[in-house]
Amino acid sequence: MHRSRHAKIVATVGPASAEPEKIRALYLSGVDIFRLNFSHGTHEDHAKSYLCIRDLEREFGRPIGILQDLQGPKLRIGSLEEGRLALRAGETVRFVIDGEGAKQSIPLPHPEIFAAVHPGQELLIDDGRVRLKVTELGDGEIVAQVAVGGLISDHKGVNVPGAMLALSPLTKKDRADLAFGIDLGVDWVALSFVQKPSDLIEARAIVGEAAGLIAKIETPMALDRIDDIIGLSDGIMVARGDLGVEIPAEEVPGRQKELVRACRRAGKSVIIATQMLDSMVAGPAPTRAETSDVATAIYDGADAVMLSAESASGAYPVEALAMMDRIIKSTERHHLYRSLIEASRADVESTPSHAVAAAGADLAATIGAKVIIGFTAGGTTAARISRSRPPVPILALTPDEKVARRMCLLWGVHSAVSSDPSGYEEMTRIASAAAHHEGYIRLGDLAVIVSGVPFGLRGATNNLRVVAC
Repeated sequence: MHRSRHAKIVATVGPASAEPEKIRALYLSGVDIFRLNFSHGTHEDHAKSYLCIRDLEREFGRPIGILQDLQGPKLRIGSLEEGRLALRAGETVRFVIDGEGAKQSIPLPHPEIFAAVHPGQELLIDDGRVRLKVTELGDGEIVAQVAVGGLISDHKGVNVPGAMLALSPLTKKDRADLAFGIDLGVDWVALSFVQKPSDLIEARAIVGEAAGLIAKIETPMALDRIDDIIGLSDGIMVARGDLGVEIPAEEVPGRQKELVRACRRAGKSVIIATQMLDSMVAGPAPTRAETSDVATAIYDGADAVMLSAESASGAYPVEALAMMDRIIKSTERHHLYRSLIEASRADVESTPSHAVAAAGADLAATIGAKVIIGFTAGGTTAARISRSRPPVPILALTPDEKVARRMCLLWGVHSAVSSDPSGYEEMTRIASAAAHHEGYIRLGDLAVIVSGVPFGLRGATNNLRVVAC
């Protein structure tokens, strides 16, 4: 069973979709990667979902990717005197590091914020619904003037746009969750609150090669060092909800396009996330703007688009998934799609491996091949072919089940577990049999085979063949 589309779908498992029959329905409707959100739920909840997904793998004989999304540090105000406080534009309030909230005094138990802010710094509460500007700094207090007022309540989130906070992206909870996820066998780990390249180095020291590492782009500090962050990660997630609080909302679409292009240039995966079909949390249909939002990500060439609350806690999880699947297929069939993908194609890196992969993609399109078959030990050959965004399906064969699962996130790649060939004749035989079995070719159809020689050597993409299967 393969999807008749190139872009992939990531769907979040939650209360609305955690039952085995719902997970199965989501998979049949088009999920490629299931996201386990460790901001919610218990280890037991996530373990049950994990085992259910692996049962689906065995039932359908297809690799399915599982993404563990870590919560990261959460900045919140403390408890207010009466549980809530109305702030009016123009008035002055104090943030205090210690003590209970009193009238016009808001507890903020985060010394990192007190160390990083300066007069003129913005403070945002409740996803930016309430906005203040720092006017003075004192001993254990911040004085700020309310720019946009509103009602705040206990433990609402705080954002400090543009401030580099002395915080590790991995809290004590995250480290425990990460150890659990790695033991469980997740395929990808998404790291929250990435501010700088060293955050990825810290996480990589723990994750190692056990899973692919995704950097969630949520802060302007990450944007400032994005090339280094992309280089140190296996892919990124454009977390537009948090990013849209930290930077002006009108800048998010342009930044999204920059990030997709940067990942395509680097040959790394990029997921577009947050509120893509938000209306379907409560209703059976999306807005026209939401369908256009999903389509825009597909026209840009993103590897994947993601459902969050829509599939985790919404009233229509399966319908939202089916809708996203239809939007992607319709967009990829549109007569402008191929020209837009080609117009934003990344330049080929001047190395033999990248040149061979790009040549294979171009050759397959030129001769009308039905499929590009890539033999890959670690997924690199498949990623290099995918980077070119060819109009021809990519069948990636690997002997490693974990690699096959990770490749579920790659644009246009249909992964399968297969033995490594020992020579060219066996390579052709295995490739032809796999392409027939997966439904890509009929007798006599042309296929392009891309591989590395010697076989089984990671990273060596150096061989190109055309075969009639």
